[in-house]
Amino acid sequence: MSAKKLYKDRFDYDDGLILEIVVWEVPTPVIGSEHQYKYRLFYGNAEQGRVIGYDNERPKGDHRHYGNHEEPYTLTTIEQLIEDFMDDVKQIRRQP
Repeated sequence: MSAKKLYKDRFDYDDGLILEIVVWEVPTPVIGSEHQYKYRLFYGNAEQGRVIGYDNERPKGDHRHYGNHEEPYTLTTIEQLIEDFMDDVKQIRRQP
C-alpha cells in the first residue's frame, strides 16, 4: 500500500491567518508514532509563524504546538484530532 491522502482542507481568514489540515494514511507508522497516519494541522501565516499546530514529524511523534510551547499529543482518532485542533483555533480567535 502506498500513502493515501484522507483529508486536505485550507481556509484563509480575512485577517491573513491560514488554517490548513492534511492527513495521510501511510503503510507503516511514522517514526515516533504507533498509528498509520501522517498529519499536519496548521494555523498561522508567514508573518506570525505557527500559532497552533498538530503534527507527528519524525522522530518526535505526535505533538501539539501552541505558540512557543510544545507538548505531546495522544492521537485517538482523526476526528478527535481535528476537533481538538479546531477547538484550539476557536479559543485563540476569541482572544483580543
